[in-house]
Amino acid sequence: MGALLYGSSQDSIPLDDRTLAHLQLVILGRLRRGESCGLTYTREDGGSSTRETIWINPAIPMRFVYDSLDRGGPLNRAWVEALAATAAQGDLHPVPEPDGVPATAVLSGAAKRTLRR
Repeated sequence: MGALLYGSSQDSIPLDDRTLAHLQLVILGRLRRGESCGLTYTREDGGSSTRETIWINPAIPMRFVYDSLDRGGPLNRAWVEALAATAAQGDLHPVPEPDGVPATAVLSGAAKRTLRR
């Protein structure tokens, strides 16, 4: 389980490594283009769930922290595109990874290098 650390207080948003890696690619792409958006997620706490939204903006510090070095395996292009579509509507939020995506649909080396930065 990884985490997105957000804001000056570095509030922790727990996310599994695979989801975090895909969200990171979308978030960094938007920030690189100077685009802001909301990020909505569900926080599980002792049997109850809350829905929270943060504002993603280049001026707000954030850090992506992973439990594993491989970040959940190869990146799925269809999933990144589905996440990016939610961000284009102004509210980035995790969506299920598409089923049945062929192995050739993983992201290019350039996208992987973006994640390493």
